[in-house]
Amino acid sequence: MPETALRLGSAIDEAAARLRGAGVPEPRREAMGIWGELAGRGPADAVFQRNQRLHDAAVAAFQSAVLRRARGEPLAHVTGWSGFRRLSLRSDRRALIPRPETEGLVDLLLDRVRIGRVADVGTGTGCLALSLALEGSFDHVIGVDYSSAALELARLNRDLVGANVGLMRGDLCAPLGRGMLDALVSNPPYLTAGEYASLGPSVRDWEPAVALVSGEDGMEATVRLLLEGREVLRPGGWMALEVDCSRAQPAARRAVELGWTEVAVHLDLFGRERYLLARRSDTR
Repeated sequence: MPETALRLGSAIDEAAARLRGAGVPEPRREAMGIWGELAGRGPADAVFQRNQRLHDAAVAAFQSAVLRRARGEPLAHVTGWSGFRRLSLRSDRRALIPRPETEGLVDLLLDRVRIGRVADVGTGTGCLALSLALEGSFDHVIGVDYSSAALELARLNRDLVGANVGLMRGDLCAPLGRGMLDALVSNPPYLTAGEYASLGPSVRDWEPAVALVSGEDGMEATVRLLLEGREVLRPGGWMALEVDCSRAQPAARRAVELGWTEVAVHLDLFGRERYLLARRSDTR
């Protein structure tokens, strides 16, 4: 390799400077993360192997990825990967990028039910369904999504992690049979169109609006799940929903009005009202 070949340390320095100039937070950490994902190595390699000389093809691929990030593309799309609990999942524009706060839904549900049948409605990447399949002891885990493109991504992730998850296309609970579930989990859309428009471009311009916007008040999908969930859950079955923190209490009141029992709002890891837990009553 020619002596003029770029060293890894210099490539990281140049990438960090580009990302810093674009206003990307923690630019060096992101540069190292991008390199690690592309090279199939840990980010620490960028520290301990700074003098490694790089092939031209590796430099070009790295610089291209950094440019995409500098232009505002989400890191998960640039690298093609997103972490969720114990999983590394493929991530792209077909579905919402899994967020750390969504991970809490898994713990909350598993604390209440670990066996039987569970459905993840609006499965997207499949992150919730796959986590429940691997961490619980369910007989049957189902992922439902209206988007055929999202289901393709969920299928890819299912095959990657080797989880036993059935995938179904349909609008919320429509594909599910009456009383067939012991539990239902969902991270549905919960923003208004105005709130979506005010999001940063890294979300608004890259992630599907259908996974984020839900009617004039942001509550359409949540209320529909509270209604439809009563039909597909057996008496005593549990529902766990992610909700917008500003709508958690109204969602809880609506659940009580509809006859759900043991209704409770739980905080996420940032201390915000993020999760709604409710149980299907025996009589309503």
